[in-house]
Amino acid sequence: MNFMYPLAGGVMIGLAATIMLYFNGRITGVSGLIGMSLTKITRANDWRYLFLAGLILGSVLLYFINPAFYAYGLPYGFGKAIVAGLLVGFGTRLGRGCTSGHGVCGLPRLSMRSLVATLTFMGVAIITTFIMKQF
Repeated sequence: MNFMYPLAGGVMIGLAATIMLYFNGRITGVSGLIGMSLTKITRANDWRYLFLAGLILGSVLLYFINPAFYAYGLPYGFGKAIVAGLLVGFGTRLGRGCTSGHGVCGLPRLSMRSLVATLTFMGVAIITTFIMKQF
């Protein structure tokens, strides 16, 4: 397996989280960014829109640089992807944050809530992967 993309992605995520905390005084929790940008349309959300646009544009740029990265598509189909996305969205609201908020930003701040959330994310991901491989 080529570890270049995961390594580069991890470095960029860590760098983005550090820059956000240093210059903006805020953690980088993507579910919170999406939630705030969709519920309140104000000038104060301009940076959120730019951040989310950067996530989308980065993905599009990767597609043009290396289309083979997306060659596998959706292995379980579009319907299951929609259901999975809705369940993840519900879980992030229930857990008061997503993997980026808890795992990338909460753990370095030694947040106990983030530790419990991240361990829960990982445990459920392992169980879900095991179940999905059975079908």
